Amino acid sequence: MTGPFREELSLTTQTIRPEVTATTGDFDEQGAQLEIRVALALAMGGPDKLAQRRASGALNARERIEGLLDAGTFDESGMLAVSVVPGDRATTPADGKVTGTGRVAGRRVAVVSNDMTVKGASSSAVNMRKIARLKETATRNGMPLVFLGESSGSRVPDSLGAEAMAAAGQDPQQYCRRRETPWASAVLGPCLGSSTWYTCLSDFVVMRKGAFLAVSSARVTSLAIGEAVDPEALGGWKLHAEQTGLVDRVVDSDAEALAEIRRFLGYLPSHAEAPAPGLPAGEAIAPDADALVDLVPHARSKTYDMRRVVAGIVDEGSFFNLKDRFGRAAVTGLARLAGQSIGVVASNPMFKGGAMDPEACRKVTSFVVLCDSFNIPIVFLVDTPGFLVGVEGERKAAPAHIMNMIHAVQLCSVPKLSVILRKSYGQAYINMGGGRNSDAVAAWTSADVSFMDPQIGVSVLHGIRREEDPERFDLLKAELSRDTSAYALAGAFGVQAVIAPRQTRDWLVAGLATHRRERTGGIGAHELRAWPTYI
Repeated sequence: MTGPFREELSLTTQTIRPEVTATTGDFDEQGAQLEIRVALALAMGGPDKLAQRRASGALNARERIEGLLDAGTFDESGMLAVSVVPGDRATTPADGKVTGTGRVAGRRVAVVSNDMTVKGASSSAVNMRKIARLKETATRNGMPLVFLGESSGSRVPDSLGAEAMAAAGQDPQQYCRRRETPWASAVLGPCLGSSTWYTCLSDFVVMRKGAFLAVSSARVTSLAIGEAVDPEALGGWKLHAEQTGLVDRVVDSDAEALAEIRRFLGYLPSHAEAPAPGLPAGEAIAPDADALVDLVPHARSKTYDMRRVVAGIVDEGSFFNLKDRFGRAAVTGLARLAGQSIGVVASNPMFKGGAMDPEACRKVTSFVVLCDSFNIPIVFLVDTPGFLVGVEGERKAAPAHIMNMIHAVQLCSVPKLSVILRKSYGQAYINMGGGRNSDAVAAWTSADVSFMDPQIGVSVLHGIRREEDPERFDLLKAELSRDTSAYALAGAFGVQAVIAPRQTRDWLVAGLATHRRERTGGIGAHELRAWPTYI
């Protein structure tokens, strides 16, 4: 930060002498004028508005930057920018958006922090130029880009009229992403306009409870449709964490949101042409391998929480779950294995028996895109009866989401390892890394693989239910089950290893060492880098 914020500041634009320029006045007077302008920029919307923010429990734009970055590393760009409208220049310090670069855990990052105390952080011609320049800087120099979102949308009346609209369309790449560097966004208050758009384009989104994300405000929406609108139902955290899937993590405070972004960035490289970062393997704490036997019931009909299994395999305390409230039949998240950053994709029998629905497919697809774009190896943990069937799934275009998912998995060029824990049936076997869709596949001794569950197969093939003729049903079921074991799969070279549960971590560590893409330095082909952010 350039200098301390001074609440007692009571300067006005009359203090600034416009006639003092680079060619008039002496250096002392010019320096004094510069100090005044800097002080006005640091004062943001003034003491009263900043006091209101403190009373609400929300950090201001500059405090958020301080909380995100390593101490003393912020280098601001565009501090003295103001509105192009002459009458607004005195009331638009930094034009409502604070931009610049700094460091997170020693690595350089770019950051945009919206200042709601200045015209509601509304988007304008000048502050959009600031963001455009910062995006170019981040991309050109290989830096992650962080958006600290809170904005009232486009600045009115500046944005009204044909002339303003013509100016708004001059950057054809404004909202185009090729994932050259990671983007992270925090939704920390009302997010409208560009704050919404950049949030939806980001690789990681954390949302504070009480914040809001939508195309238009509840008031504008209410006027447009002629009925009352509940802001929480329109754009609250539950909507986006549980129904739209736009939010990866939910927190209670600004400080927690900033910590989540710092943690997320720790798993990713600074840019797409660098391998994923890791920690020394000696620092990794391996969980108790024997505990896996107790976490997964041998009986296929019994459920369990796959998230506990993931935590029982990866480095202790390293699992960073993403979109945990959305598409819950699937688990996606970042973790470390012997210090190396990895992505985890797993089915979760705790929800819908692990049957993958359209939301789960969308969740996995977007995560595979993230991993492929930034060179993060993927581990599949499989225990699924297949894809969820039913009218509701078809209405949500289930076949298209299933194909999107396998399309992404097959285009994904990072190392992929798959472990079948219990069951893997039908097309889901392929989507979850089966066959040649992973570099290597292992099966637990309890694995069961087939086109469909033998119990369902009996009813389909022979038209009987167990309650109708238990003895014959069990006989037919045993007949269909005889070639579905891990050993049958290994015999056909459908897996490269059959392992006991306690061997899972060691097999994965060895597999990642084998398939680390030495010829390219761990850098993938990035065929998914321009994949849409929301499928």
